[in-house]
Amino acid sequence: MFSDVGGLEILTLIVMAIIIFGPDKLPKLIQDTMSFIRKVRSFADNAKEDIRSELGPEFKDFEFEDLNPKTFVRKQLMGDQQDPLGLKDMKESLDIRSVLDDKPAVAVNGRAGSVGFDKPAPAPASTGAPLQPGERPPFDPDAT
Repeated sequence: MFSDVGGLEILTLIVMAIIIFGPDKLPKLIQDTMSFIRKVRSFADNAKEDIRSELGPEFKDFEFEDLNPKTFVRKQLMGDQQDPLGLKDMKESLDIRSVLDDKPAVAVNGRAGSVGFDKPAPAPASTGAPLQPGERPPFDPDAT
């Protein structure tokens, strides 16, 4: 939340607070602010506990952080500690630096080489004999 605030900004805020409120009122203001933050946190914790107790024992593992959409999607796709879709293997096997540096890629699943964007060759047709000139192809109404 405050990761983009630098030391100069913090120093400026401190100097402005001393100028605006004065050195005699500033400790009382800080104390009042901290007590307000403690009250808000205790209110939120009590509300969370009330909600958990009302939900019942089937929601004992419920975490309010799971309501965040990013966390919810990550938990549903990745599982708790599992990787059912194999996303971790794909992340580990994808080596962008080798592609950008034009170095050969590391072998993945027994195949070495670089990443290519060429279309694969079409698979040979394995259905019956070739059509004669003027012959209509078979029609499958379920396929259309």
